[in-house]
Amino acid sequence: MLLLEAAPAVYRMARRLEQLDLTFATVHAQRGSGAAIVLPHPGGDHHLVVGAIDPAQPLAVLLPLDDSFHIRAEAALRFQRRLFGRATGPPPRALMLTPRHRLRLVRMVRALDGRSSGATYREIAAVLFEAHQQSATEWKTSSIRAQTIRLVKDAETMVRGGYLRLLAGR
Repeated sequence: MLLLEAAPAVYRMARRLEQLDLTFATVHAQRGSGAAIVLPHPGGDHHLVVGAIDPAQPLAVLLPLDDSFHIRAEAALRFQRRLFGRATGPPPRALMLTPRHRLRLVRMVRALDGRSSGATYREIAAVLFEAHQQSATEWKTSSIRAQTIRLVKDAETMVRGGYLRLLAGR
């Protein structure tokens, strides 16, 4: 997500909001007179937050000096390339999920949903892994049991704020 602000006067040649092609954009009004804008792109959408600025005012991207600066800078460069009609390239690598990671996140959500609904770890495992029926003794030492418990615990960690690491590309 990029935060667009009014550019200082020395940057009078910067692009203006009125110059952005918002034809296919989704615009969501926010409190005040700002907006959240999603510009769809086959290589990864651009998420912008625009403060209360005059559409004729030159724009600047605000990049806080935090642990995610490198990701925001890559996103800003992708957005700038789009503005100038060039190929944007892929989203920052830190924000890309591998198919394996995506599957694990889906399983975490499903496992937590099952657990929140009162399902046992064994019932959750049967749904997630299509596990064969195992005896109680086999279940106690099963790697699927351990994996199911980890999925629930990791999902609970995500709910308590761990998702912020995911959003930061870690």
